[in-house]
Amino acid sequence: MVAQLSFRNAVRDALAQEMRRDERVIVLGEDVAIGGVFKTTAGLLDEFGSRRVWDTPICEQAIAGAAMGAAIAGLRPIAEIMFSDFYATCWDQVVNEIAKTRYMTGGQVTIPLVLRGANGFGSLGFGSQHGQACENWVMTVPGLKIVSPATPAEMKGLLAAAIQDPDPVLVFEHKALYGAVEEVPDGDLVIPLGRARTVRPGRDVTLVGLSITVRTCEEAAERLDAQGISAEVIDLRTLVPLDAQAVLESVARTHRLVIAEENPGQLGWGASLSSIVVEEAFGELAGPPVRVSGGNIPYPVASVLEAEVAVTPDRVVRAVQQVLGISAPTATAVPQPAAIN
Repeated sequence: MVAQLSFRNAVRDALAQEMRRDERVIVLGEDVAIGGVFKTTAGLLDEFGSRRVWDTPICEQAIAGAAMGAAIAGLRPIAEIMFSDFYATCWDQVVNEIAKTRYMTGGQVTIPLVLRGANGFGSLGFGSQHGQACENWVMTVPGLKIVSPATPAEMKGLLAAAIQDPDPVLVFEHKALYGAVEEVPDGDLVIPLGRARTVRPGRDVTLVGLSITVRTCEEAAERLDAQGISAEVIDLRTLVPLDAQAVLESVARTHRLVIAEENPGQLGWGASLSSIVVEEAFGELAGPPVRVSGGNIPYPVASVLEAEVAVTPDRVVRAVQQVLGISAPTATAVPQPAAIN
């Protein structure tokens, strides 16, 4: 049996699924007891009580630190960081403590916790401090796993897998996807980390997306199909572990690569993936990979300015035309900040 499930309710279902399965699983964060600002924890307090659903002060450093302490004490905490931008306020806890404790203790202490919350730009007007795509921050930190789902089914299954994982996992939930709805199988659902999904097969070019840019790639592929261009679409699902092999196998078939990433292109995850493909499959490439990314500027609030940095199907289509040699190189490059005197 299947049921219609929204992305936000998929978060709630995964949390409830794992809380029923394992009494050590707890949820903590700002306003989680009343359902959370995005209503992803609605009903958990009623079902599981205040011993397992904790409201916290507005202090991300304390939230991350309390989650780490709970994990060391034998619980399986899921801590909500309301906006991923706020990892900047608890970065010391995440980078120097949570990510490194297993290594620094020779495996004697493990940190089985999940940090999760809203992420991304999505042309919603959240601006520079609440609208960043922050996955690439975490890619620089060994010891952390990174999950960024694209669909309600992925949200439920990947979050469940993250909760069951013995190591710290950061789950990035794109705020523009919370209202997305699709049919999801009833019952428990777990999707293993580190396995990319082929959304649609193709023969002329590989399009790689993550989270919201998976749908961007799908829409671009539909437009390209009308032009007689067959595009394969890969949904990475996770950045750590990264299923680079799925991308390499696709490029071996299509010989061309376009990557769509919402974060700034400067040192983005797409740059890392592009370098892997060039290093390991250079002989398969008919031309250099092209990245379509957000701007190397603070994200604006005004919609007319948001449109200048948004990762859109049109930009992906132009990038594909570029790698196929159909048109001259176009503005797939991201805007740069003005010089500061």
